[in-house]
Amino acid sequence: MDAEALADRVVPESSGTLPWGAVWGQSDAVQALRAAASDPADLTHAWLITGPPGSGRSTLAYAFAAALIAEPGDEPAMRQVLAGTHPDLTALRTEGVIISIKDARALVERSYFSPSLGRYRVIVMEDADRMAERTSNVLLKALEEPPERTVWVLCAPSDADLLPTIRSRVRTLRLRDPEVEDVARLIVERTGVDAGIAERSARHAQRHIGMAQRLATDAAARERRDETLRAVLGVRGVNGAVEVAGRIVQVATDDAKALTAERDDAERSGLLRTLGIPEGGAVPPAVRAQLNALEEEQKRRATRSLRDGIDRVLTDLQSLFRDVLMLQFGRDDELINRELDAELRQVASAWPVERTLVVVDRIAETRRNLEQNVAPTLALESMLVTVASGRTP
Repeated sequence: MDAEALADRVVPESSGTLPWGAVWGQSDAVQALRAAASDPADLTHAWLITGPPGSGRSTLAYAFAAALIAEPGDEPAMRQVLAGTHPDLTALRTEGVIISIKDARALVERSYFSPSLGRYRVIVMEDADRMAERTSNVLLKALEEPPERTVWVLCAPSDADLLPTIRSRVRTLRLRDPEVEDVARLIVERTGVDAGIAERSARHAQRHIGMAQRLATDAAARERRDETLRAVLGVRGVNGAVEVAGRIVQVATDDAKALTAERDDAERSGLLRTLGIPEGGAVPPAVRAQLNALEEEQKRRATRSLRDGIDRVLTDLQSLFRDVLMLQFGRDDELINRELDAELRQVASAWPVERTLVVVDRIAETRRNLEQNVAPTLALESMLVTVASGRTP
């Protein structure tokens, strides 16, 4: 699980709040899931929790799982579920670009096991939107006819991210988008940062709680974001597009390495200890396959982290040119990037609305292309040429 996800996953300190204490700002959803967990007549055996990034989809999914698995009042069992270590919880959060058929089949196989200790077996799939069609088809029968005491909980940004055949087999619960002021207040409570920094971070993160917390507590991340947006606004031709695209990819690569390097080293050291190999010792050929498998998994995770980092940059760029559009239509009361007011107004007055719309569409298309494993540098170069010229290459 990456740093942003961990920021949104907090096991409640107070026993009186279990298992819902870490769920923030989603009272209607909590009420619906509480009722389902306490009344078998209201319990559907397959759920889809949707909401914008940072709205707490996975936090709510694990709270629901704890309420289903543990007996009411069994706080140790609830904490075990919330920590992801209970034997009746099976969870998948892919650290690759997509969820593999192999992983989906493993989930389906686990779904047919009876609960070993708890009331239900719960299968949580945090990134259900990352399934290809063939992978989705693996889940269909299990979702349609699960065992009596198995509950599936899928999470995705939107129900439109899943196939209609999946949507028809689940009960959808849509989370609300929190307000900037609410996210800022939460960040102050969690971290103690200055209220002004918290508000700015919540606004720049577009109310994504995990990203807002990272921006609020990492001055370097705030500075990188500001530099990237200014660099994109300054692109004037093909050479500039190539230079800025390379810079964005390099920053995202460095960020991904920083997030994964410590974990990678710990995993490698742990595997070597398990195999009885001293640090720095030669790896026997008989166990090299296990080490190679770990390295391949880490490479997939690094690719996912890099693409997620670039996607965050593209999300920031969407907010930038959304602000330009707002100004072009005479609205300046809800700008996301208020700190760039002068630069935004300059672009808004220099460009026709049609050009801004072309750029906004091109950024959205680039995000979709990156999901299909297009080379990040080439995709960004092409997009930035559109920013510089107002025309799609």
